Amino acid sequence: MSFKHARDALVLCHDNGVIGDEEFCLLYDANRSKNPEFPYEEYGKFDLEDMEDDECKAEFRFHKEDIPELAEVLGLPETFTYSQGSMTNGIEGLSIMLKRFSYPCRYSDLIPRFGHAVPVMSMICNTVVDFVYNLHGQRISEYNHNLLDSASLQITKTPYADAVFAKGASLDNCFGFVDGTVRPICRPGEIQRAVYDGHKRVHGLKFQSVALPNGLIVNLFGHVEGRKHDASMLDESGLLNELERPAFSPTGQAMCIYGDPAYPHRVHLQRPFQYRVLTHQMQSFSESMSKVRSSVEWIFGDIINYFKFLDFKKDLKLDLSPTGKMYIVCALLRNALTCLYGNTTSEFFQLDPPSLEDYFA
Repeated sequence: MSFKHARDALVLCHDNGVIGDEEFCLLYDANRSKNPEFPYEEYGKFDLEDMEDDECKAEFRFHKEDIPELAEVLGLPETFTYSQGSMTNGIEGLSIMLKRFSYPCRYSDLIPRFGHAVPVMSMICNTVVDFVYNLHGQRISEYNHNLLDSASLQITKTPYADAVFAKGASLDNCFGFVDGTVRPICRPGEIQRAVYDGHKRVHGLKFQSVALPNGLIVNLFGHVEGRKHDASMLDESGLLNELERPAFSPTGQAMCIYGDPAYPHRVHLQRPFQYRVLTHQMQSFSESMSKVRSSVEWIFGDIINYFKFLDFKKDLKLDLSPTGKMYIVCALLRNALTCLYGNTTSEFFQLDPPSLEDYFA
């Protein structure tokens, strides 16, 4: 017997007095169709106020009271209007995007929560992703002068270099760390050789990230083909050229970021020694910097741990989904989480990130 036939039979039994009101409600609810084609209007409209705080944290990664604040600093409009006539408010659109990225799921799984058809929710999610990327993408994909001005690099209220040095680093002028990461994607067709990373042995897209000791990703370059070397990606990003002018302390000392041996050695970019025979001082230098450099890998892990949809490579298909754009938006959301709640990196260096309002100001 189908769900529809079961519900029809229950209505008939209730009308004839065979079952009572309570039994009818329980059995009717148990025989709801699991098919996404079932009328979605039955679930009602989404209202954030109807959710508990624990539900919001589990489904959206943010506490209930912080979601309206996030929508405000992101500049989301009160209403999104779509080409086929559908309308949603900004908080609902943000919630759909957060729910979609928080864990691998199908849009049909979101119907009981939001009460929209699958095509509508796909349109909503893509619209919000485009809006956030177009309005705020430059905060992370371009050189952020608000976070990397010369005063912030050493001796003011956000002493990045001092925090790194205080954790045992040999360099007293290192304010951040650079590294590349590969995000696996679904195996593509004709261009699979271009996106194949022989080192990781996966098909993927590469990103280059600069992390600060306050737990923020301050610069994210990408995406590029998975086979591209980190040094080549660094050259394409133009990061070193951006650092040449402002990366000096107020006293004139050249400030630097620190990377792994794949990167070249420059005034503003330091790396471990690569001589065949290392002195004790060289070994001590590399070991001390390696301990603090691992913080950038913690942040990479945070992005995926909080937005696990990015780790479901079967749904990350080139030309069918904006994979690179989604990663950048999730990195921005990870920064927002850091501003609100901190993370492992900010706790390790004991350096508080800026407030959510200051970061998106």
